[in-house]
Amino acid sequence: MNLPNKITVLRILLVPVFMILLLIPFPYNNIVAFFVFLIAACTDFIDGHLARSRNLVTNFGKFLDPLADKLLVAAALIALVGQDKIPSWFATVIIAREFIVTGIRLIANGEGRVIAASMWGKAKTMTQIIAISLLMLDPYRLPADESDVLMIGKLRELFGLGMAQTLQSVVGILATVMILVALVITIYSGYDYLAKNKDVLKLEDC
Repeated sequence: MNLPNKITVLRILLVPVFMILLLIPFPYNNIVAFFVFLIAACTDFIDGHLARSRNLVTNFGKFLDPLADKLLVAAALIALVGQDKIPSWFATVIIAREFIVTGIRLIANGEGRVIAASMWGKAKTMTQIIAISLLMLDPYRLPADESDVLMIGKLRELFGLGMAQTLQSVVGILATVMILVALVITIYSGYDYLAKNKDVLKLEDC
């Protein structure tokens, strides 16, 4: 196993560490989890750069790298739903897209074909990482009944905060905007994968 693939495996191993830190309450656990998540996310750029610069790109790496990203993001989203940071349907839509794309990749892999990450897929990962990072730092909690599905009430409350809470307000607004942007890009990137790889599904055989 080459160095980029080892780094990718490390990212996968950091997922349970991140989950434990985020879900077990202790002083500033969200801050600690945030830094572990950031380290794990940064390994995505490191292993990709090493693989390309040292000509170490492998089919195993092309398959494992996006899978590691999906595990990290899915774990974070599930934890954030549990903390009432985002509505459950946000996480459901994003994770469903990952299942669909992973399924396409598995079918293609069975036919000896590897589907590399697209530009939209990379944009999706980037916006999700930024949104999740901000959400971990945002102390706001959604209503228990998830009635504020688009988080309009959250934005209204954040805009009404006093000057002493300006930083909290900025983080909260950025977190809300970024999760909405990530949702849109996630859906479009899923459509992009389906459109470009519809031959893998052999829809004409249905």
